[in-house]
Amino acid sequence: MRSSSTSLRTRLAALCAGVAATAALIAAGGGSAHAADTPLRDLAAAKGKVIGTAVTGSKLTGTYGDLAGSQFGSLTPGNAMKWESVEPARGTFDWTEADQIVAFAQAHGQQVRGHTLVWHNQNPGWLTNGSWTSAQLATLLQDHISTEVGRYKGRIAAWDVVNEPFNEDGTYRTSLWYNGLGTDYIANALTWAHAADPAAKLYINDYNVEGVNAKSTALYNLVKSLKERGVPIDGVGLQAHLILGQVPSTLQQNIQRFADLGVDVAITELDVRMALPADSAKLAQQAADYKAVTAACVAVTRCVNLTVWGFADSDSWVEGTFPGYGAATPYDATYAPKPAYYAIAEALGGTTTTPPTGACSATYSVVNQWNTGFTGQVRIACSGAALSSWKATWTYGAGQQVTQAWNASCTQSGAAVTCTNASYNGTVPDGGSVTFGFNGTWNGGNPVPTVTLG
Repeated sequence: MRSSSTSLRTRLAALCAGVAATAALIAAGGGSAHAADTPLRDLAAAKGKVIGTAVTGSKLTGTYGDLAGSQFGSLTPGNAMKWESVEPARGTFDWTEADQIVAFAQAHGQQVRGHTLVWHNQNPGWLTNGSWTSAQLATLLQDHISTEVGRYKGRIAAWDVVNEPFNEDGTYRTSLWYNGLGTDYIANALTWAHAADPAAKLYINDYNVEGVNAKSTALYNLVKSLKERGVPIDGVGLQAHLILGQVPSTLQQNIQRFADLGVDVAITELDVRMALPADSAKLAQQAADYKAVTAACVAVTRCVNLTVWGFADSDSWVEGTFPGYGAATPYDATYAPKPAYYAIAEALGGTTTTPPTGACSATYSVVNQWNTGFTGQVRIACSGAALSSWKATWTYGAGQQVTQAWNASCTQSGAAVTCTNASYNGTVPDGGSVTFGFNGTWNGGNPVPTVTLG
C-alpha cells in the first residue's frame, strides 16, 4: 500500500511503538475535535458500568496499549484463552499471551473477562479429531475448565463459560459437546467453573440474541431452568455483532427480561459493520447505533458491562470475515476516534463535542525513535469532505528539529513546523487519505504535538 521509499519505515513502524495525536478540521476551515476529556472507563464507572474491549496481547504497546489501558475498564482476550491457544497439543500448554493480557490488566486497574471455555469452534485438532466416549469427553472438558479457571483464580472477573449453544431457531447446536454429552454439558461446565473459582461470574454467551426472538427466548428459558435447578449461572452475554442500522428495537426490553430473571447482562462483543467504503452518512448512522446500544445498557441496572470487539478498525475481525464490510469499531485504523467513540461517551453521560460531519483530520505518529533521532509521519484523511490542497502545522514542545521530509515540503522556524503538499498529493478525496513522513532530532524528550490543518 506504500511506496518502496517508505517500506523500511513501514517495517519499523510495525515493530516500534507509535504515538498519535489527532486534530479535526471542518472542510470550510476552523474547529478541532478531540477525544472526550474523561476516559470512557471513568464515564462508565460513574454510571455503575464497566466498558471493555477485546485485545490482542502482542499489540499492547505504544498507542494501542495506551488506549487499551486508559479508555477501558476491562479486557477480553480475543483468542488467547480459547482451547486451541492454551493447549495446542494434549498436555502441552501455552499461557504466554493470556498471562500477558492478565498482567497488563492488573497493571492498569482493569478487570478481565475470560473468553471462552466451551465452544464448538477453535478447539485443538487433537480434541476434535479424537474418538472419545462420553465419559472421556466429560473428563477432558472438566479437566480443561478446572485447569484454565484454576490458573487464573481470583484474577478473572467473569467467564464466558459456554459460547454459542443455540441455532437461530432456538434449537441446540450440534457440536462435539452436545453430541457427546447432551444438553447437560452446559450445566456441568458451569458447575465445574464455579468449583474452580467460586468468585468469578459465570456467563452463557451467544450472538443474534440481542432482540426478542426465537434464539434469545431459548437462551432465556435455559437460564430460567438453570436457576431453578440451582446451577451456578450469573449472567448472559449478548455478543452484538451488528450491521449498520440494524440495532433491534427490542434490545432494552430483552436486556430487562434477563435482568428480571436475577442475572447480570453484558454486551460482550459489540461492533457495527458497514459496507465499505465508509462515508460521513454511514459513520453518522454507526454513531447512532453505538449510542443506542450503550443507552440500552445504561437504562438497565443489571447490564453491567459493555465490551467492544476490538476498539480500532486495524484490529477488527470484520474485514477478514465479511468481505466488503468493515470500519466496525469506535476508532479508525490510525487510532483516531470516530463519531462512534463520541456517541458512546455521550450515552455514558460525557460532555464531549461530537466531531463535525464533513471533516478532514491529521494524525501525527512517531514510528521509530533512537538515541538522538526519530522518524515521524502525518496522515491526512477525509470523510464527508475533500481537499484540493493542504497545509499541516504544529509546534514542538521540546526542541525537536525536522531534518528531512518526503511527500511534503516542510519548513521549520524555531519550534513551529509547516508542511505543505507536494505537487502530486494535494488532492484528498472524500474517503481518501495521504501520508507524508520526516526524520528529526530530539534531545531529552519527544512529546507528540497537536497538528492543525489549514
